[in-house]
Amino acid sequence: MRDEQSGNRLGSYLRARRELVTPAQAGLPPGGNRRVPGLRREEVALLAGISPDYYLRLERGRDKNPSPQVLESLARVLQLDDVERTYLLGLAAARSRAPRRKQPEHVPARVHQLLAHLQIPAFVEGRAFDVLASNPLAVALSPRLRPGENRLRSLLLDPEERAFHQDWAKATADFVAALRTTIGDDTDNPRFVELVGELALSSERFRTLWARQDVRSLDGGTTTVHHPVVGDLRLHRDKLPVDDVILVLYYPDKDSDSDEKLRLLASLSSTASAGPAHDRPADDPGPRTP
Repeated sequence: MRDEQSGNRLGSYLRARRELVTPAQAGLPPGGNRRVPGLRREEVALLAGISPDYYLRLERGRDKNPSPQVLESLARVLQLDDVERTYLLGLAAARSRAPRRKQPEHVPARVHQLLAHLQIPAFVEGRAFDVLASNPLAVALSPRLRPGENRLRSLLLDPEERAFHQDWAKATADFVAALRTTIGDDTDNPRFVELVGELALSSERFRTLWARQDVRSLDGGTTTVHHPVVGDLRLHRDKLPVDDVILVLYYPDKDSDSDEKLRLLASLSSTASAGPAHDRPADDPGPRTP
């Protein structure tokens, strides 16, 4: 999280995004002898209607209070979508504050009861994609959905999780971008610092995606996964906020092939014990996956 900790998050984000916009996308001739992969600083300034010197001050962190009008112009030139534009505006509005102490994320007792009654894969995750609680069918769908696992770490470092996702490249890009969105200006959160530092050291894929500074929402959607026993499953995903945690549900279309396969998976796993790891409350300091 070097760019976040440098105090120039706005400049780092502007630089990363302009490097992703080609001259052709901006309506400019490609030209020759270009030393940057995307737009030059002066090109961004010209298209945004500001002086090159002022844009340079923004990128280098010498001016941290651009007007909303300037930011809107830059968002247009950098071709940001609504999520990215909101993130850009938030970077300019962020103010320094005292570091936060790490607070444990708590799963309400009623949610544990709900998980036990749901007949679809369901689990609870924290802001950093830590799995805090899950029902047996979620674990039957993927052992990486046990409490104590981290979904992003598993996705990037576990070969079985890579095989589980039909489109692993898209899944990793979406998760990393969603993590950056979730972090927002909470860059001193110890859990975020710990996770980003770990993945930056252990995953080249993470380093590449993190440098892009993509931001994205990872809420509802549909995904296809490959289960080693029942085969491919096309599942819808919904994420529901409950207090300060997220309840995640996976479910198929009713009476579909995936619905039949999920019922088969439930039948196969019904005789297996959920085990202490499944039932352990989220605030129990049990062992965590390293």
